[in-house]
This record gives sequence, C-alpha cells and structure tokens, in this order.
Amino acid sequence: MEINKKTIREIHLLYETKKDAIKDQLNRFSEFYKTATDIKILEELMFCILTSGVGPRIGEKSLISIKNLIIDGKEEEIFEVLKKVHKYPDRSKYIVITRDYFKQAYNLKIKELILSFSEQIERRDFFASNTNIKGMGYTQASHFLRNIGFRGYAIFDRNIVKFLYEIGISGSIKPPVTKKKYLELENEFKEFSIDIGIEIDELDLLIWSRNTGRIPR
Repeated sequence: MEINKKTIREIHLLYETKKDAIKDQLNRFSEFYKTATDIKILEELMFCILTSGVGPRIGEKSLISIKNLIIDGKEEEIFEVLKKVHKYPDRSKYIVITRDYFKQAYNLKIKELILSFSEQIERRDFFASNTNIKGMGYTQASHFLRNIGFRGYAIFDRNIVKFLYEIGISGSIKPPVTKKKYLELENEFKEFSIDIGIEIDELDLLIWSRNTGRIPR
C-alpha cells in the first residue's frame, strides 16, 4: 500500500506543536517507576485492565472508585462500585484474580518481578500471555509497561490502528489478535517511526492526541 504523504506532513507539523508536552509526559512515566511502590504499580496494572474497551477517562474514574478495595476487597464489593461507573462491572473478577495471583505468587513484589526481565519482549509476554493476569493482551500489556516507564512498545488501540490503516501501513482497521500479527505490525510501526524521525513512544502519544485532542495517560 502507498504511504499517505499528506498525512505524514500533517503529523510532522503537529509534532512541532506538541513535542514538548509529549516528552514531558514520557518523562513523567519514567519518573513514576523510579519512585513508585509495588502498590502503585499494581494500581497502574488495574488501570490498564479497567481502561480496555472504555478509554482512559473511565479507567481513571473506575480506579479511583475502587482504590480502597484493590488490595483486600471482595469481588462482590468491587462489582457493586464498578457498576456505577464502568460499562463492564464484571471486570471486578479480573481485578480480584489478578491481585490474588500477585499476592500468592510474588507477595505483591511486582517491581522486583518486572526488573527480573532483561529482555523487552519477554517482559511484555509475561503480562500479555499469563493466564493468571486477566484482561491483559498485548495492547494492554504494552500500555501498562509504557505507563510505568518502559519504552519501545507499540500500543495498538483503535486510534493507532486507524492511523496505520489511514496512511497505508496496515491493511486492516482491526487490531492484531495474535502475537505473531502484533509483532509484525509493531515492527512495521517501528520502521515507520524511524523513517519519519519520531520515536515510537512519542508517535503513539502524538497520534492519540491527534484523534482525541489530548495527550493520554
């Protein structure tokens, strides 16, 4: 497919107006990991689980509403709170299963666990493919790792996939559903980011802000 050069020019112009805010946001992500406790990292994981399918605003609102229940709350309690703010209150089950897994297997020492992975793909695979972590695929795992300061992951939510389709990189408007397809599109996205001179993490935030008018969390 032929790359849409008009859109590329538009992206470069937009980048010039937003690059400082984008770099600041990425720096905030990096600083977060340096000072975050295990609980804060667990909360960020829950945020990404809650955000999937509804967007970061609902995810943030939902996280705030259940914050005092994340560590010890029962599934029924979390469900009752979420049904007032979230389209899918049964994510309460995901929250409890995932939390209990990290409690029992790692004593909630998530920061130490994350640092034990020396390889970028392996680190994401742990969160994306682990059947004990509910509601996490490659998109959500990439989102989580980016938000706690790890760079170089493509987050193929609908905004990014729509853009890649629009400019001719992806042949589908739908996000990749297998690891193989995800990695193939991620490599293409990385090559594209190198070609236009904008880092993949910056480009992700830029495209998101182009479509929504704001730089995402």
